[in-house]
Formats: sequence, C-alpha cells, structure tokens
Amino acid sequence: MADRDRDRDRPHQLQVHPQHRYNSGPGGKGLMPDGGPSAGKVLAVMTMLPAGGILLGLAGITFVGTIIGLFLTTPLFIIFSPVLVPAALVVGLAVTGFLTSGAFGLTALSSLSRVANYIRQATGTSPEQMAEHAKRRLADTAGHMGQKTKEVGQQVQSKAQEVGGGGGGGRT
Repeated sequence: MADRDRDRDRPHQLQVHPQHRYNSGPGGKGLMPDGGPSAGKVLAVMTMLPAGGILLGLAGITFVGTIIGLFLTTPLFIIFSPVLVPAALVVGLAVTGFLTSGAFGLTALSSLSRVANYIRQATGTSPEQMAEHAKRRLADTAGHMGQKTKEVGQQVQSKAQEVGGGGGGGRT
C-alpha cells in the first residue's frame, strides 16, 4: 500500500511528438520541396501510365474470356461429373503423393548431409578419409560374410554326409 502511495508522489512523464504540417508557411519547407515533383518522376509516371492501362485492359479481357469459357463448359462439367470428379481426385492424390515423396527424399538427404557434416567435424576427418574407412569396413564385412558362408556350407555338407552315410535307409 505504501509503495502505491509513494508512486503517486512522483511526477508523470510526458512524451511530445511534433506535428508536421503540409504547408508550413512562408520560408518553411513542406512535404513537397521545390514546388512539386521532379522532371524524372513526371517522366516515369507518364511512361508507366499507358503501360499500366494496357496491362489492366489485358487483365479485363482475360477475365471476360474466363467467364465466357466457364459459362460454356459448366454444362459439360455437370454432365461428365461422375467421371471427372473421381479422375480429378486420383490425379490430385497422385500429384500429392509425388510431391510428398520428393519432400521426404529431400528431408532425408539434408538429414544425412547434416549427420555426415557433424561426424566429419566431430572426428576431424576429411571426406576422402571417411570414404577410405568405409571401403575398408565394407571389405572387412564382405570377407567376414564370405567366411561365414563357407562355414555354413561346410556344416550343411557334413550334415548331408551324416544323413546320407549314417542312416542307410535312403533311396536306391
């Protein structure tokens, strides 16, 4: 309560914002110095005015053509809607699927690139060193898989010999 009373005794601060007038009177500068726009600005407006008018006219012609086309094709859309609606849905879903797969692919590539850069920075190795290391590991893995394949082949062969030689009840 005492804090609130103490704040009331302090003077309030005022902010003064100057007001600009369009015509500040004799001898003063207004918003349009030297009595008007420059010759370059007038020339730019005179050049762009016809171009803007032509583009506006083309936009109007395009709009009218679109409306006429819509009036002519609406009965066809209504007649063929049982075929067009499912076809449009299929095409839309296919396009969505392609775009989504592309987005996922880009996300995966950027994630892999970021992880590779992080590993490269953390280990201080260059891409050539990483490629050489990957080749060595791949060669080691291939050699290990070849050895395992030989072992499994020998085990299968020994089992087949045991069944064939030890059972004696095979086909004749």
